[in-house]
Amino acid sequence: MSDILKKLGEAELEIMQVIWDSENPVTSNYILNQLQGRRKWQLSTLMTSLARLADKGFVSCDRSTGSNLYTSIISENEYKTSASKHFLEKVYNNSIQNMIATLYSNKAIKDSDVAELRNFLDQLEDEQ
Repeated sequence: MSDILKKLGEAELEIMQVIWDSENPVTSNYILNQLQGRRKWQLSTLMTSLARLADKGFVSCDRSTGSNLYTSIISENEYKTSASKHFLEKVYNNSIQNMIATLYSNKAIKDSDVAELRNFLDQLEDEQ
């Protein structure tokens, strides 16, 4: 996997979430049904997005069964790791401390969030 994956747009991320959440390959109709209520899409719109996701290397399409079955090539964890690293580098000069300080000083995170983070970091240290 490349260090920085191609970025997903908001709609593409919603499609990938449906695919990631499924344990098996999914059809375009399945994806369309899962997106109901969030997206007012026609099947043709979804097919265009799925083709873009395939071009970007996020999904593969198996046409051997008679219906197109879509499977993720990039795992959700791989994408989140890459996107988080890219965001941290670009916005916070690769400093997680700067990110937390900005969020805390602007009241975007609460004291309880800081306590939760502190507990999480303590657990990570205990596991090593």
